[in-house]
Amino acid sequence: MTGKIKTIVSDRGFGFITGEDTVDYFFHDSSLVDVQLDELDRGDSVSFDVAPPGSKGPRAANVTLASKYAAR
Repeated sequence: MTGKIKTIVSDRGFGFITGEDTVDYFFHDSSLVDVQLDELDRGDSVSFDVAPPGSKGPRAANVTLASKYAAR
């Protein structure tokens, strides 16, 4: 699935992605692949796998940066 970074809470190590299906997915910095949390900005395009829901609701896993300069 693809989506865009909606929110990053860097001091707590997590954020949310709005998926192409308009659902907001929680992600933890441990689910990032080949990118660090501090390299992400709101609006960045990412690809991810949908993981089983957790206590924060829908979750993203294997999050990769699709394009740092995609149209925001």
